[in-house]
Amino acid sequence: MKNVSTIGLDLSKHVFQANGADKSGAVVFRKKLRRQQVLPFFATLPPCTVAMEACAGSHYWGREIGKLGHSIKLIAPAYVKPFVKRQKNDASDAEAISEAAQRPTMRFVSVKSEEAQAAAIVFRTRDLLVRQRTQTINALRGHLAEFGMIIAKGPQHLSKLIAMVGDPTSHLPEAARSILALLVEQLRALEERVTRLDREIAGRAKEDKVARRLMTIPGIGVVTAVALAALAPSPETFKRGRDFAAWLGLTPLQRSTGGKERLGRTSRMGERTLRRLLIIGASSVAAWTARKGALAGSWLDRMLRRKPPMLVRVALANKMARVAWALLANGGVYRTPIVAA
Repeated sequence: MKNVSTIGLDLSKHVFQANGADKSGAVVFRKKLRRQQVLPFFATLPPCTVAMEACAGSHYWGREIGKLGHSIKLIAPAYVKPFVKRQKNDASDAEAISEAAQRPTMRFVSVKSEEAQAAAIVFRTRDLLVRQRTQTINALRGHLAEFGMIIAKGPQHLSKLIAMVGDPTSHLPEAARSILALLVEQLRALEERVTRLDREIAGRAKEDKVARRLMTIPGIGVVTAVALAALAPSPETFKRGRDFAAWLGLTPLQRSTGGKERLGRTSRMGERTLRRLLIIGASSVAAWTARKGALAGSWLDRMLRRKPPMLVRVALANKMARVAWALLANGGVYRTPIVAA
């Protein structure tokens, strides 16, 4: 195994598959490893490039194997798939990872530190709780609608839903009222937990200088600023702001051929939490501008006049992402109104 240059490692819970190749790309070995055998096996090898798909556990294994002196490369699964030959199994997956890692134009994912992964947990947890809250609100509204009680959509009308369930004079059957009271209790518990996480995020924003600078961008509040500081990779990963926006999935898909440019819907690739937060922030800016009026002749004014509302919001989120990358890469704060031409 002295000639091994690149190893493709297909991760699993218990059984891992390794595929070693030399500098010419020829396969040197194929080996199946149990979980407890992985680190001892790599400890016996000379320093080489170890490639894995960027998935659950890949950052952990990247850190542990990297401590043994190996160079770690994480590859997005979508970039590995074209290298899989015919039948899909662990051995062919490991070989495909090894081949993909040897491509000179391949794009890689940076290995995250434990601190970076820990900082991201608060946003993952908050997203989960917000989704559960939305599901519970929709369930409560749907059940009440079966008895002719109609309430408008949106969490701002939650108090009306709760009041209907607790109103003893309403014509809601007692058998249903007692069950729906459980949903009300669930909603209150979820609301309390989301508020608790919001306080945690606000506390981090006060202590994080980067987050405070990002909050100078219109449309980027406490949650989005802290999320950008915690979830976005190093700004050096991207050459320019438009590459960062593309990584977030805020650029259109291309179906261009024959010299004709064909652009489709937004790609929605990359970090979905950041993309969603930026679009929400852009929506608030666009709504405020629609009420107050944009600066005549500004970029946002021209977009609002010519384009559909949702397209304007995504385009504004793209612009916000590029501005955020500039602040992350170069420092400073944002001073020019984002609606300016």
